[in-house]
Amino acid sequence: MTTLKLSICIATYNRGKFISQTLDSIIEQMPPGVELVIVDGASPDNTSEVMAEYLTRYPAIRYYREQENSGIDRDYDKAVGYASGEYCWLMTDDDLLHPGAVGRVLEALNEEVELLVVNSEVRNTDLSVVLEPSRINLIQDKKYSLGEAETAFSELANSLSFIGCAVVRRDLWMARDRASYYGTLFVHVGVIFQSPPMARIKVIAQPQIIIRYGNAMWTARGFEIWMFKWPQLIWSFPVFSDQAKAAVCPAEPWKNIKKLFLYRAIGGYSIEEYRRFFSGSASVISRLLTLVIAVLPASLANFFASAYCVFLNRNARVGLYDLSRSRNATWASRFLTRFLKT
Repeated sequence: MTTLKLSICIATYNRGKFISQTLDSIIEQMPPGVELVIVDGASPDNTSEVMAEYLTRYPAIRYYREQENSGIDRDYDKAVGYASGEYCWLMTDDDLLHPGAVGRVLEALNEEVELLVVNSEVRNTDLSVVLEPSRINLIQDKKYSLGEAETAFSELANSLSFIGCAVVRRDLWMARDRASYYGTLFVHVGVIFQSPPMARIKVIAQPQIIIRYGNAMWTARGFEIWMFKWPQLIWSFPVFSDQAKAAVCPAEPWKNIKKLFLYRAIGGYSIEEYRRFFSGSASVISRLLTLVIAVLPASLANFFASAYCVFLNRNARVGLYDLSRSRNATWASRFLTRFLKT
């Protein structure tokens, strides 16, 4: 197998509506020495038809359609397995690259790194509004050396919850435990930070990716993912101190009443989630507080959360966007989002 410098690896499912825009943003800037590997997890929509058109025009695309869906973690692992690049960029299937992004990544890979983290900006679903101009707050590129793994973990793990920012050396990926992280939804984080954590990390400060926020397949499972799955993963790494883990996220974020209230406001937390996660709690106070929030009128919670974002936390553009798109949204939150562009 000929080794290329970079494989852009995409795991996709039911993205026939969006994947063309993603592919166009990538293909138009791909130089020789770069391939595009796509694993389709048996999408029942028109993804295969869309891909058939691209395959006839672009020989640098390698498309693998699975017979059954095996989950996002396995599909990304398969994509890296199919790849022939020295590095694999774990790109997403509905986001876009800025012009020149591939060249910028290749330039950064001229240095010997194990992990390259690519900064991104966050926009709304139709990409018309910038919700967050930069996920990583850096003015210039940054490097982490062999002895700075804990610092890199505490500073980068939250940004790495977005898989599209990760460019990993393929041989390291293949040599590490991946199967233990199937089902976490963040297999790449497990691969990167398992013991020994990857060293020689570089961050590209200038955003190269446009994230299409609010379009994730897992949006409906957001409460379970961010209150339980993500913190369980972060706190599972024995090599890092509790202080470093706490800098990423609390071990039990659901104990934060403000967070619980926000999930109620956007419709992610209800009596169903209460029964599933909290009804068996040993603490009477905990059961009572979580129950009260679960039965609070969601539209009322949405109104107060929207007012909080506007009057007390004007930087919470992503939060206000979530509130306005919720089925519990009030006229107030929908009205206020009109000012997101200002």
